[in-house]
Amino acid sequence: MRLFERKDGEDGIPRHGKVRPDDGVPAFWAWWEETRPRIDSLVAADDIIGMGELVDRAVLTLHPDLKWELAPGKEAAHALVVTAAGDAELRPLAHRWAAAAPEGDLLWEFHPSRQADPRATERTVNVDGDLLKLDKLTLGLRVPRDGSRVDVSAYHPAFADLDADDRMDATLIALDWLLGEDEVARWVGEIMPVTFEPIDAVAAAHLPAVVADLAADLAPAAGEEQWALLEGQTGGGAPLTATARHPLRPVDHPLFDQHVQIAVPYRHRDEGGLPAGDSVTALRAFEERLSAGLLDRRETALLAVHVSAEGLRVFHVYADSEGDAAAWAKELAKGWDEGKARVTVADDPAWTAVAPFLT
Repeated sequence: MRLFERKDGEDGIPRHGKVRPDDGVPAFWAWWEETRPRIDSLVAADDIIGMGELVDRAVLTLHPDLKWELAPGKEAAHALVVTAAGDAELRPLAHRWAAAAPEGDLLWEFHPSRQADPRATERTVNVDGDLLKLDKLTLGLRVPRDGSRVDVSAYHPAFADLDADDRMDATLIALDWLLGEDEVARWVGEIMPVTFEPIDAVAAAHLPAVVADLAADLAPAAGEEQWALLEGQTGGGAPLTATARHPLRPVDHPLFDQHVQIAVPYRHRDEGGLPAGDSVTALRAFEERLSAGLLDRRETALLAVHVSAEGLRVFHVYADSEGDAAAWAKELAKGWDEGKARVTVADDPAWTAVAPFLT
């Protein structure tokens, strides 16, 4: 059940600004412990409106753009879902919220994203008071050649009476319930709500099986890392080579919200500006040291991409901002002897710095 879409200034709190998770998350869970007896009594009385008013304001203190839902639990009777609703900038906050949650019990469990519901097609989406039964939702599904995602055209008889934004909202909620929000981020590409049923449409209930087949076809062998080797040109026309982790998806590492960029100049280059001679050996040794250090930090950091062009190799590392990867990278860079290596650190939960390489 989707609850409480907010408007600017509602409850006297503007919908903007950044809330630090180390401030908001502990405050939320302290509030939950204090307020839970009242919440439990409201839920037991089926007073979802009263419960919603309490939870809505508490979630608002975390971040005004987070969404929340009360859903059926997997192990418990109820699940409280606080979700970024597809906003990659907010995904780490939602996951830090869930990581700090109390242990689930018979009544409550907690999730940082919408969970797949085996009975999704029996549910109803409420869009501005319009109730859409998902058993009438059909989907046109297409996997582009050599693609790693499913493009979806979604049709419901009620879409003709909704505007474009409401059609998209209903479609996104339905897909999240069918697959789970994180699986949508991993496996669904273009999403297009339509007002005429696609010729090859299938019942929405078939989507999980299609995605499972695609995931099985693309799954690497156990423990195997996959990398894509790419060639191109810089904006000035110089040759460029890149090595990118594949698949490369922020949703797989939701707490890696920090971009650590290590820019390493190399002395020996070919006529196009790419590494040559002794610099190839030196760069390989540096990457091995980098990879070894990241292996020790594999729970908190990874190498996403490295790019070489015009006498410079740039390593893009993503890390949990609560870890030590940035400080360690700065120490590592001091050992480079073909010029001054530079390390820059920035918040980048959406991985915008490597956007062209995302799967």
